[in-house]
Amino acid sequence: MSDGDSADSDGGAPDGGAADGQDEAAAIAIRLDTLLSERHMTLTELSDRVGVTVVNLSVLKNGRARAIRFSTLARLCRALDCQPGDLLGYQTDHPATRPSG
Repeated sequence: MSDGDSADSDGGAPDGGAADGQDEAAAIAIRLDTLLSERHMTLTELSDRVGVTVVNLSVLKNGRARAIRFSTLARLCRALDCQPGDLLGYQTDHPATRPSG
């Protein structure tokens, strides 16, 4: 989230409807809070380790981030000693898209 990462818009759905893209993004679960707790680490400590601001980590932790760079994901995984799948999950019970009609 530093080095250019931000809570960017994903550009919306292919038909131009932003709501569908937001619905899809909402199906991605961020488990940063759980990983921090398991490792007895604060958001500030993680920020120092990965070079991402506390504000941007908070945006990610609270599920408001719209994108994450692979380089940031790699640094998070290194600092948390985890795999990307430990940090990110896909909620299959979340309605990803709505049929148009």
